[in-house]
Amino acid sequence: MPNIKSAKKRMELSRKWNEANRRKRATLRTAVRKVRAAETAEEAAELYQKAVVLIDRAAGRRLMHPNRAARLKSRLSKHVKAL
Repeated sequence: MPNIKSAKKRMELSRKWNEANRRKRATLRTAVRKVRAAETAEEAAELYQKAVVLIDRAAGRRLMHPNRAARLKSRLSKHVKAL
């Protein structure tokens, strides 16, 4: 445990942001899973648009690497077009 007040504060803030980022990443992964599980092309296209928004936001806020975001969007669009 930290002894210095500022270190305690940083630890608390770090824990708070860690939890928030974990929730955001989980939401993102769920959106991607829904696109892959979609049965029809129309449903997949609609879910794809929502997933792309989440992916771009995550990449912009560095929740994931921008290259990973681009790769993920590319693979999802390929999947949607195949339906």
